[in-house]
Amino acid sequence: MALGIQGSSITKALVIRKADAKSNEGYVNDVVLEEIPLRQLNPGEILVKIHAVAFNHRDVWIRKGMYPSIQDGAVFGADGAGVVVAFGDSRDDGMLNQRVFLLPSHGWDDHPNAPESQFGVIGGVRWPPLGTFAEYVIVGKDQVIPSAPHLSDTDMAAWPLAGLTAWRATMINAAVQPGQNILITGIGGGVALAALQLAVAQGASVYVTSGSQEKVNKAVELGAKGGASYKDASWPKEIHRLLRKNSPAGFPAMLDSVIDSGGGDIMTSIGSILKQGGSVVCYGMTAQPKVTFTMRQVLRNQKLIGSTMGSTQDLRDATKFLSKHKIVPVVSQVIHGLENAEKGFEMLRSGAQFGKVVIEVGGTRDAKAKL
Repeated sequence: MALGIQGSSITKALVIRKADAKSNEGYVNDVVLEEIPLRQLNPGEILVKIHAVAFNHRDVWIRKGMYPSIQDGAVFGADGAGVVVAFGDSRDDGMLNQRVFLLPSHGWDDHPNAPESQFGVIGGVRWPPLGTFAEYVIVGKDQVIPSAPHLSDTDMAAWPLAGLTAWRATMINAAVQPGQNILITGIGGGVALAALQLAVAQGASVYVTSGSQEKVNKAVELGAKGGASYKDASWPKEIHRLLRKNSPAGFPAMLDSVIDSGGGDIMTSIGSILKQGGSVVCYGMTAQPKVTFTMRQVLRNQKLIGSTMGSTQDLRDATKFLSKHKIVPVVSQVIHGLENAEKGFEMLRSGAQFGKVVIEVGGTRDAKAKL
């Protein structure tokens, strides 16, 4: 099918451009709204009209120059949802006008343990050469998944990267089961909230930590049993108190697993309330870029498991679970128009959000307007 978007062959997109000087926020890369030509579609490719995109913390790291393989001129964004408006094959195979979201990463199809080949997250990097912060995106038709019917594109855009990361950490590596006690640290970010929603839907009792009591309260509204402030050095004792309060008589008041984003001393902090053979699944290290692991954890057969993203099959399975349980990703803020993206960067930089920050694409201003 010949490429044709109402007579247009360009798309507006947010791209990376090297800044003239480091900003007060620590940014060394600017975000610039530019017009980019759209080439003819090849066989096996589709054109997706993007309706909504979502931020991830990596977008802030890219602006700060703290991410590998940053590419000047690359389009930002790993999360995006929209509708298929054109295809490169000689005939339609049923995808035209289908609502879809983009795979946030490439190189990991279905291996149960790790990527089969070169692995990369899309957006802002040399490879994969693709980003979602645009009006239109050309992708292979095997690089999208049908959107969940119960979600809008705005909600769907909040799902892919966070949902995939949370699914693998929670449902695969921690293997959460009904009735288990699970701790999720650093509640408020997209991955932690997705992990909370998945674990609650699975029938687990979930506890959380946060630096904000307001965020703990919001987590309780989403189904958590309770939580504690990690700013209080005695937070493990508070989690243990809640475990004793909520555990049925005759059942040990212990954690089965911890889903962690901080690293640092997490193993030693919760070692006494993590059951023998229990696991800590670490998908990030925002507190410290290492984890302390002592002989005490060895003697208790406690496990530390690293968890990064997941496979395409993981994301398909996660999205089926999302649809079955009618889970709606938590969206903290909706921004209207790519030209207003700076608001999203500021929210993530300040840590003010509870959930994902989403841009509804449309109403952009002149091309090459520096944000």
